[in-house]
Amino acid sequence: MLLLLLLLLAPLFLRPPGAGGAQTPNATSEGCQIIHPPWEGGIRYRGLTRDQVKAINFLPVDYEIEYVCRGEREVVGPKVRKCLANGSWTDMDTPSRCVRICSKSYLTLENGKVFLTGGDLPALDGARVDFRCDPDFHLVGSSRSICSQGQWSTPKPHCQVNRAPHSERRAVYIGALFPMSGGWPGGQACQPAVEMALEDVNSRRDILPDYELKLIHHDSKCDPGQATKYLYELLYNDPIKIILMPGCSSVSTLVAEAARMWNLIVLSYGSSSPALSNRQRFPTFFRTHPSATLHNPTRVKLFEKWGWKKIATIQQTTEVFTSTLDDLEERVKEAGIEITFRQSFFSDPAVPVKNLKRQDARIIVGLFYETEARKVFCEVYKERLFGKKYVWFLIGWYADNWFKIYDPSINCTVDEMTEAVEGHITTEIVMLNPANTRSISNMTSQEFVEKLTKRLKRHPEETGGFQEAPLAYDAIWALALALNKTSGGGGRSGVRLEDFNYNNQTITDQIYRAMNSSSFEGVSGHVVFDASGSRMAWTLIEQLQGGSYKKIGYYDSTKDDLSWSKTDKWIGGSPPADQTLVIKTFRFLSQKLFISVSVLSSLGIVLAVVCLSFNIYNSHVRYIQNSQPNLNNLTAVGCSLALAAVFPLGLDGYHIGRNQFPFVCQARLWLLGLGFSLGYGSMFTKIWWVHTVFTKKEEKKEWRKTLEPWKLYATVGLLVGMDVLTLAIWQIVDPLHRTIETFAKEEPKEDIDVSILPQLEHCSSRKMNTWLGIFYGYKGLLLLLGIFLAYETKSVSTEKINDHRAVGMAIYNVAVLCLITAPVTMILSSQQDAAFAFASLAIVFSSYITLVVLFVPKMRRLITRGEWQSEAQDTMKTGSSTNNNEEEKSRLLEKENRELEKIIAEKEERVSELRHQLQSRQQLRSRRHPPTPPDPSGGLPRGPPEPPDRLSCDELILSTARAMAP
Repeated sequence: MLLLLLLLLAPLFLRPPGAGGAQTPNATSEGCQIIHPPWEGGIRYRGLTRDQVKAINFLPVDYEIEYVCRGEREVVGPKVRKCLANGSWTDMDTPSRCVRICSKSYLTLENGKVFLTGGDLPALDGARVDFRCDPDFHLVGSSRSICSQGQWSTPKPHCQVNRAPHSERRAVYIGALFPMSGGWPGGQACQPAVEMALEDVNSRRDILPDYELKLIHHDSKCDPGQATKYLYELLYNDPIKIILMPGCSSVSTLVAEAARMWNLIVLSYGSSSPALSNRQRFPTFFRTHPSATLHNPTRVKLFEKWGWKKIATIQQTTEVFTSTLDDLEERVKEAGIEITFRQSFFSDPAVPVKNLKRQDARIIVGLFYETEARKVFCEVYKERLFGKKYVWFLIGWYADNWFKIYDPSINCTVDEMTEAVEGHITTEIVMLNPANTRSISNMTSQEFVEKLTKRLKRHPEETGGFQEAPLAYDAIWALALALNKTSGGGGRSGVRLEDFNYNNQTITDQIYRAMNSSSFEGVSGHVVFDASGSRMAWTLIEQLQGGSYKKIGYYDSTKDDLSWSKTDKWIGGSPPADQTLVIKTFRFLSQKLFISVSVLSSLGIVLAVVCLSFNIYNSHVRYIQNSQPNLNNLTAVGCSLALAAVFPLGLDGYHIGRNQFPFVCQARLWLLGLGFSLGYGSMFTKIWWVHTVFTKKEEKKEWRKTLEPWKLYATVGLLVGMDVLTLAIWQIVDPLHRTIETFAKEEPKEDIDVSILPQLEHCSSRKMNTWLGIFYGYKGLLLLLGIFLAYETKSVSTEKINDHRAVGMAIYNVAVLCLITAPVTMILSSQQDAAFAFASLAIVFSSYITLVVLFVPKMRRLITRGEWQSEAQDTMKTGSSTNNNEEEKSRLLEKENRELEKIIAEKEERVSELRHQLQSRQQLRSRRHPPTPPDPSGGLPRGPPEPPDRLSCDELILSTARAMAP
């Protein structure tokens, strides 16, 4: 994008000096001439690289430049200048200079006041400060200091209070767990550092003048089980400990969880686990060892420095890296940076690296141990995920030659690994102040190292925890300053530390607040805690250049200060972009298709107008009157509205602007909705009335004689009203608006570093699926019910609505097209041509079929039979207005008579079969019963009972069959 801007402005920037006549250096119609930066400073040209700045002579009107200074310097004068239309820069009468400033720490004095004269904040050359202590304190050091060339003339003094005699001081106990052995034997150097700090604190007259800090410690061996035993002893054995100091992370987790129940503050010097930053789980935990997440502010600062807004991550699946990455995700989100892709692996990084390549990741943060780092970069080499377009951020505590170490688990050579890792950035926590400044203990970091080395029993390289020793030393100072603030410093009102017990929540809260507000210069750097109780420290930034690491800067997260050495080197000459240049292009509807369908739709509207005119003109004709012409008129109007909806359906960003799109969306919805309601609703009303009257033969006989048109119109009005109400609610509550559907990026053949991003415009709303479900469900039921009613009334004949069979045929076609088109268009919504063709042609064909089926037969009959007479004319011609009606009734009666005769014949045949069966049964019964012997009493012989009278039975069967006939 910058290159494109430069090319567009090239005629302006590259015009040779002197062209167009002589001009002054600062006044030109082409813009403003580039000016030189101040000494010890530079100029930031927004949007331009260093090479681009060298290639131009003038900058355009309204362009802004910004002055920046190196090191401990501040801009005096205008910091930003803007190019004016007259070819000059703003405020050129006031020069911009980079002036060295003195340390701001001299502007505050604990237990005293500072008076600044001869300058302003920040302290510049010539500024003078005078120091005064509060009552009951006396000044130790010079009472005045002058700023000259960025340095104060004297060391910073401090205020001390008159301390009580040593014998009168009360002891305050610290319970500590030092890992002298185990996985991390950090106590070997940290315990001597703590003892050294206690000696220095107890010797100060201005810190805890009435108290003496004492240490009770055990060897935890960095084992939580062992630590549990010693924690029990510390808590249940006298004296009471006012604070606990564990070492490694596993022990700190155990101690910090238990301490909350005992109202104890926990201060760790060697824990880095991000899990310990959980304030809900560890509410009283602090640590002078920075969390592993401290790398993240530095990374975010570098992302902002180089203008990167999109990054990707790949991590090894372990708790420490997962927690670190979760923290990074929150920080980049606050900075307006997006993690576009996040990958993780357990042991094999092949697939995640391929995914990074597939997702076009450019700026990649890698969190994994050293052995896994070799596996990752072997895959990076195979996928060519390195070079001028990529930057990797790694952890800085790997060995300097980690990529050259032989590893049998990878199949890459040393040269291949060296090529893959070239140019990556590392961040590493600084645990020893790199500046040669004095700490609160009046020692520099180098003096501390020398003093500690003399105190150790063996060589520092063989002593565990030597690197973390400055953190342990500063932990005691942080505790002492917090207790001093809690107790009032001996000269002000405060609590009595000797009153502390494990049930005293008040003193614990005050110590917590004092610890939380700690801020001082220690031997490890500036000591301050963040909201989670973790130490904020400096971070060293290095870059791999030519196979070796080079320091390129430091970052102080407490002051948000990035010290940059400007020694960074890039394979492409400048930092790469965070993503491929993406060109957004819209997919528009084919104009040939739109014009073709529009022509068909226009012809359909003309046909609808012709049919409507024909129906209105011949509304006096009895044949037209018997087809309910007003409903047919509504059908023609509905078809016209539906056909008109084709035009807004085909309008997109090619024809209309962004602001007009919502109106087009509403036009689509209303035209289609009302068109369907009027067109289909009028046909549905006809078929529903025919089914209601003629399928209930006995109950509806009276209904056949008369037809009240207002009921039909009321039914159509109800259907239209429901649609209008629903559409109005939809438009008010959740109006349609323009949405963009984005497709997969497409790579052009001519430029591999540019991607085309296709996009498609849609009409949508927040609850689009809900509204479509309501409409499709309601309309679908109407369509299915219409098909059923049309099938049920296919054999019904009535003169009141003489075209109901044509209406049924139209309903069949409309229902089938709608039921097919709705789901298909939803599936094809991402294919603009196919979706439009399918939807618009369905509307056109259904409208054409409806108009042709309903109106063409009427036109043909009136033309071929000449039935143009109205009912009054027909009366005058025949002498009776009922002749034709009588003829029609005669034909219907004859047809009904034929049907009844057929039914009677079937019943008589059934009666004959029943008579034959009855005779067979009587014969069978007579054979089964022989003659009865005489009665012993002398009477007549008994015989079988008299058979029923056959004739009466036959007559009964015949009468029954006739009764069944209609």
